Amino acid sequence: MSTWLNHNIVIRQETSNDAEEVYELVKAAFLAAAYSDHKEHDLVDRLRKSSHFIPELSLVAVLKEKIIGYILLTLAGIKMDDCVNPTLALAPVAVHPDHQKRGIGAGLIEYAHHKAIELGYESIVLIGHQDYYPKFGYQLAKKFGISYPFDVPEINSFVLELREGALKGITGEVVYAKEFFEG
Repeated sequence: MSTWLNHNIVIRQETSNDAEEVYELVKAAFLAAAYSDHKEHDLVDRLRKSSHFIPELSLVAVLKEKIIGYILLTLAGIKMDDCVNPTLALAPVAVHPDHQKRGIGAGLIEYAHHKAIELGYESIVLIGHQDYYPKFGYQLAKKFGISYPFDVPEINSFVLELREGALKGITGEVVYAKEFFEG
C-alpha cells in the first residue's frame, strides 16, 4: 500500500466491494474525453471476468474512503512468429473529474509500474496521449517494431520496458484479451 501524505491519498488493490464505485468512477472520468468510445467502464467489467485479469494490478486511489482514481493492467502478449511473449496492457487509467490535474493519475501509473515489476512483469503496452505517457518512460512502439491489431496512430502507440532490454529482439503485433474487442 502506498500513501501520499500531501494528499492523504492511499493507493491499494481493488476489492470486490469496490466494483460498483469503480464502474461509476471510470464512466465519469471518460464522459467528456474526446478520444474515447465512452465504454471504458464496461471494458473494466469484462476484463475483471477474464483469464487476463491480475487482481494485484487492479488498483484504486482512495481519499477519505472514496475512490477517486483507478488503473488496470492486464495480461497481453506480443506475437512474434509462432511465439507470444508476455506483456501487460494498461487500460484504463481514470481519475474522477473533480480530482484531475493533481498528480493522481501519475501516482497510479508509477505505483502500478512498481507493482508490475514486483510481480515479475517486464513490459507494458498502451494506446494513449502522445504528450502524457512519455513522461513515464513510454516510448513509441514502432521504435521496437511492435504494432497493434487495429488502426491507431503511431504517435499514440506506446511500450514501456520495466526492465532495461526486456524487449530486445522482440517485435510483432500486440495480442490483447478478447474482451478488448467485445461490447
